[in-house]
Amino acid sequence: MIQIGNAPCSWGVEFADDPRNPSWRQVLSDCAAAGYKGIELGPIGFMPEDPATLADGLAEHDLTLIGGVVFRPFHDPAKWDEVRDAARRTCASLTAHGAKHLVLIDSIAPARAPTAGRASEAVQMDAADWAAFVHRFREIARMGVDHGLTVGIHAHAAGFMDFEPELERLLNEIDASLLKICFDTGHHSYAGFDPVAFMRRHIGRISYMHFKDIDPVVKARAVASRTGFYDACAQGIFCNLGKGDVDFPAVRQTLLDAGFSGWCTVEQDCDPAGPTSPVDDARTNREYLASIGF
Repeated sequence: MIQIGNAPCSWGVEFADDPRNPSWRQVLSDCAAAGYKGIELGPIGFMPEDPATLADGLAEHDLTLIGGVVFRPFHDPAKWDEVRDAARRTCASLTAHGAKHLVLIDSIAPARAPTAGRASEAVQMDAADWAAFVHRFREIARMGVDHGLTVGIHAHAAGFMDFEPELERLLNEIDASLLKICFDTGHHSYAGFDPVAFMRRHIGRISYMHFKDIDPVVKARAVASRTGFYDACAQGIFCNLGKGDVDFPAVRQTLLDAGFSGWCTVEQDCDPAGPTSPVDDARTNREYLASIGF
């Protein structure tokens, strides 16, 4: 059975300490009101790390904690302690609530930011830096598995794990028993590749899905002008599902053909101080998914 969840980033929550964030209780309330039964943790520190407090909030709104993301600079050896600390805390919170999915994302790198969507121009790591990068992913993946979690790599615009060739290279270098794929339809399109074609090739390794759509007009403008990722989010690059260039009926059919069972999480990254209504967008996205059979 496929279940549909949402995530705090759909309310603009990218960093736990952003004063513009809504309260965690508001996010839980909105998520349930919009028709979802599951939610992600968000950046560690946004939701309470006290298990009893968060358990009460989840129970109040009949929500399951699906998983959580370590969105940190895996590319930067000087930040390795930060990455490990965030991973340890995230694993602890997830296991306390019976969540299943740990998602690893290399955060935005200054050297990569101008070439989001421009694979042929993006600066590449040398062999030694790449090997260390892979090692860091492997170590955190092992931490997650040791906590009983399913770990997925997630490509992300403007990081060093962005484009399809580097994602496939990483998958070839880390055993599938340690690392699976959290596949994000929108980021794959942002990078300039075909999400459905990738899914068909790698469906056996996809353990978890992020449903994100992308406005082709905003994307073309952002790529042409080398717009920063968060500025592109504020400009609406991630539109309501079904309004962009991701073929969600084909995504659904690919999942069904493979017998996929589990959570698919809607994400519509936005500016927390922007003009849109996150709860209205969340409701619209859930209604769209229901209309195509989810």
